[in-house]
Amino acid sequence: MSTLRITRRAADRLRLGHLWVYRTDLEPAQTEPPAGSLVTIVDARNQPLGTGLYSSASKIAARLVSQTAELSREQYLSDVRSRVEAALQLRRELAPVTAGNNAHRLLFSEADNLPGILADRYNDLVILQLLAQGTAQDDVRQAIVAALREGLAPNGETLTLWERPDPRIRELEQLEAPSPNPLFSSDSSAATTTIFTLNGLRFGYDVGAGQKTGAFLDQRLNYAAAAAHVQASGRTGRVLDVCTYHGGFALHLAQVCERVTGVDTSRTALEAADHNLALNPQLKAETDWIEADAFELLSAYDAQHERFDAFVLDPPAFAKSKRAAEGALRGYKELNLRALRMISAGGTLITNSCSHHVSLEDFTAIVTSAAADAGRRVQLLETRAAAADHPEILTLPETRYLKCLICRVD
Repeated sequence: MSTLRITRRAADRLRLGHLWVYRTDLEPAQTEPPAGSLVTIVDARNQPLGTGLYSSASKIAARLVSQTAELSREQYLSDVRSRVEAALQLRRELAPVTAGNNAHRLLFSEADNLPGILADRYNDLVILQLLAQGTAQDDVRQAIVAALREGLAPNGETLTLWERPDPRIRELEQLEAPSPNPLFSSDSSAATTTIFTLNGLRFGYDVGAGQKTGAFLDQRLNYAAAAAHVQASGRTGRVLDVCTYHGGFALHLAQVCERVTGVDTSRTALEAADHNLALNPQLKAETDWIEADAFELLSAYDAQHERFDAFVLDPPAFAKSKRAAEGALRGYKELNLRALRMISAGGTLITNSCSHHVSLEDFTAIVTSAAADAGRRVQLLETRAAAADHPEILTLPETRYLKCLICRVD
């Protein structure tokens, strides 16, 4: 097995519970291991720290998968199977499948001690993402599929597993395209679409469409909390959901509000949102969609002195790297400032950030600054994160990426 020697600082970080070795952490003048191989990670004094998966392309050169040095491939695959089983058991406790909620995250990479592996469930479809050279391999696929089949369909329940790569990660990791065929299907139809439920609402799902694995399940509990707070405020007239994507916040707020408008730059996303609206004819709100750039639309609305009783800001990750964090904070500041200037007294602001490069403290400070500039008194009612099926690891701050602040604006 190849050895990867890292700096003292990187070794200290691993000993404190982090799992990543960055390329800048590598000691110079050492032979590069094969791409995707298991490597023994050692410190500058050649003391073993454990076994990792090596990437020849990523800025993350290795992901620690065991504190045991010289872990064999067979041992790693056995660990993968047992960790998948443990992750499924955790979801049975934290996010059990019910008629009203049958979609959740099954496997959350490092948070489930499965670096480079994600899986989401949408009713009877499971979408797998293998995000590293060491995991995008046939033996890993077979181990995961076997564990998922045993855990989710032990008695032949309807289940289809698809692999869907993240295009950006695939490029960064230089991964080959996965097979266009399902990894497993309990019937010959190998379904690519389904209807899933979140908090009793129905949403359409298509394996070949949408971002990430197709939808954003991490906001499930925040959707419900937002609707509850807006209803409790008594200000339930007009609502604007900015960066609505498939209408998650918008449709939940349509249960309690009179008029809801969802905004997104993607026509395809808005068509999916409109389809989801049609799946829920019981919603009472007058609901419409606007295809527009969020910054341009809010600037125009602000100039026209538009007013809203509730405002949702759920933009994509502005900061995909540490370098982009400063610019991201400026973007968050502008969006929140515009929103705060247009919210009616007693109204609700639900503002989100999904970038782990922007800390909760920095995000809260930006919203605070926006409140001061807008001259509004803002009460922070709740600070929320991702749903419990996206667990956080205290020693891995990257797993705390989603921040949701629910505020009352006077």
